[in-house]
Amino acid sequence: MTKRQIIERVREELLLQFERSKKASEMAREYATDEESRARSKYDTQGLEASYLAAGQAERAEDLAATIATFNAAPFPPFTAQDAITEGALVEVLLDGERSWFLLSPCAGGMTIEFTGGEVTLLGPAAPLRKKLLGLKAGAILKDPKLTIRSVA
Repeated sequence: MTKRQIIERVREELLLQFERSKKASEMAREYATDEESRARSKYDTQGLEASYLAAGQAERAEDLAATIATFNAAPFPPFTAQDAITEGALVEVLLDGERSWFLLSPCAGGMTIEFTGGEVTLLGPAAPLRKKLLGLKAGAILKDPKLTIRSVA
């Protein structure tokens, strides 16, 4: 799978998560305002709880919309073996003897995208491993965690 295909898969996954959150928010809002969820006593909080859930889901959808905008605006330039790792790099490493891939992303840190032959983990700005990889080149070796950078794309 190419870097462009991975980036497209991230976009698809973010959009899917946004749609799910938006739908969950709408469903919770409908339930909260439905006649069935109206309080029948001062101790009945079902409608109130549904409104809190709707607000939380709406906030999640707003956060995902902002994440999508940030990701879509980010440059993901091509890299060569001689280039230092910076944001937008797709890095292949040997980690404890196994191949792993990381995409240095401006957002959505921790998300993993599966593809034939493995998975790519997005490293957001706060990720400790991202901070260790920045500025390194293919062939570099880290001791903690023990990994070798195989390639940068």
